[in-house]
Amino acid sequence: MAALTLVGILSGYRVAMVLAGSAALFILIAGLPIAFFNLLVSRIYANVLSNWLLVAIPMFIFMGLILEGSGVAERSLRAAQRALGGSAAGMGVSVLVIGVLLAASSGIVGASVVLLALLALPRLQEAGFDKPTSAGLIGASGTLAILIPPSVMLIVLGDQLQTPVPDMFAGAIGPGLVLVAVYAAMVVWRARGLPRLPRKEGPSPLRLLFDLGPLLALVVSVLGSIIAGIATPTEASGLGAFGAILITILYRRFRWPMLMEAARKTVITTSLVLFVMIGATCFSAVFNRIGGDEMVEAAIMSFGSEPFTVLAVVMGAIFLLGFVLDWLEITLILMPIFAPIVAGLDFGNGLSGDALLVWFGILVAVNLQTSFLTPPFGFSLFYLRGAVGDALTTPEIYRGVLPFIGLQILVLVLLILFPGLITGLI
Repeated sequence: MAALTLVGILSGYRVAMVLAGSAALFILIAGLPIAFFNLLVSRIYANVLSNWLLVAIPMFIFMGLILEGSGVAERSLRAAQRALGGSAAGMGVSVLVIGVLLAASSGIVGASVVLLALLALPRLQEAGFDKPTSAGLIGASGTLAILIPPSVMLIVLGDQLQTPVPDMFAGAIGPGLVLVAVYAAMVVWRARGLPRLPRKEGPSPLRLLFDLGPLLALVVSVLGSIIAGIATPTEASGLGAFGAILITILYRRFRWPMLMEAARKTVITTSLVLFVMIGATCFSAVFNRIGGDEMVEAAIMSFGSEPFTVLAVVMGAIFLLGFVLDWLEITLILMPIFAPIVAGLDFGNGLSGDALLVWFGILVAVNLQTSFLTPPFGFSLFYLRGAVGDALTTPEIYRGVLPFIGLQILVLVLLILFPGLITGLI
């Protein structure tokens, strides 16, 4: 069943159709009663269609599309670049800061990578950075959008692991900052010896506050209300969507066509996500019913039952699958299988229950972030290549992202050794 599904996905068929089709086929092959189809309908309704938490997904997508389509995100990006310029290292770090702002305000990797590619690539090359380094920095900075809250991936992971989404958001802040710090160290090291840029007069403090203040206020209000327990993720997502519209009105960028286009794209994106979730629900129900979970557990335990050995095998499997599968597919297929295995282990770090699953979930999130950068199917690589045209070649992009993939693996190891980086804010 797993092999047929992987072949179907790699053959180019729609992932949701492959997952649901495999489930239907193996109900018949495995000799399960036809009434099992009725059980699938019940699971789809209970796990997906009536899941109140998933309402946050279209709201956060809508918020990001409004900020991107209205030009508000671009305005903030340009202001931050003007304020942080002055040296090659400063220019590189400014791209990282802007990537964090875009991640926290939109949570959409495609929008972040494309915006950074169009606005930052010429300036990085002017600063003296070579093409591979520029490509790697832009790709890695844009990919922060899938980890830094509000992240759709964290919402889906929280739902699959049955852990509170506010805890997932709080747990992702430390790893996000650590990633930004190691990226910044890489940029500063690469910038050594590059000539200093001509100093341009930056924006006045009032101008900078006007350009960045509303976006920062939106991010703080959305994330702060969730982490402080004032609002649920669903309520905060509505606040974020409404706040994004207010910011466009403040900047006089509000247009009805822009609003309707963002709504249309939100419906399409949300439908694609939920369609895959429906297919994955069918797949996991049949896979577990015919003993697939027991087979996977036995395969993992064959490497040894020591907790960190099991964790290494799970992380290795997720990393390798990231070369060929999307994060959503990996999350929906593997988390229902891996989560019970990890929940029953004692890592000797004092974590148990929800705290243990949040720690594991953030490890998975950081691991899955690399899937956006690993060739041949890294989505950030596709977004970057499409945005820059002939300015970068595919080999240059591949060479550029390799050091940042290594840094992500390094951070993953640090998070395993020092779980307080994740659990400190929970």
